[in-house]
Amino acid sequence: MNSKVVVIGPPGSGKTTVGRILAERLGVPFRDTDHDVETTAGKPIGEIFVDDGEERFRALERAAVQEALGTHDGVIALGGGAILDPGTQADLAGHQVVYLEVGLSDAVKRVGLASARPLLVLNPRSQFRKLMEERRPIYERLAVLTVTTDGREPADVADEIVKGLA
Repeated sequence: MNSKVVVIGPPGSGKTTVGRILAERLGVPFRDTDHDVETTAGKPIGEIFVDDGEERFRALERAAVQEALGTHDGVIALGGGAILDPGTQADLAGHQVVYLEVGLSDAVKRVGLASARPLLVLNPRSQFRKLMEERRPIYERLAVLTVTTDGREPADVADEIVKGLA
């Protein structure tokens, strides 16, 4: 089964918000793998990191992504770090992958730096910048379409994706 669209990008890029609107525009269901991980674990992602560690979280994330890619025929939003897994990178081949690009200042405004983002605990702004710089080449390589979200309404971003994939 081939999903309609897989949305990737860093935290604060709008994956879930844009993904929901995009699914509505395409008339297909929406699925968020971070939500799937939380449902499976029975707790928020921040608590998984604290209680069980990043390794356990990444294993749950990998399983959620595999399940979604294998069974969901709609729009899928992946967690920001899901693309770090080589298996996930390979699994995305053949899918319409859209990278939502966001600048640091817009991303910080959207997610805040005091939120429950486990990878941003120490010096959040610096950590966030580093995270974005490390992941950007992977996002760009995997994407068939890149859409910038800075200063834009989610509906406008979704409309650009629909046009870009047509």
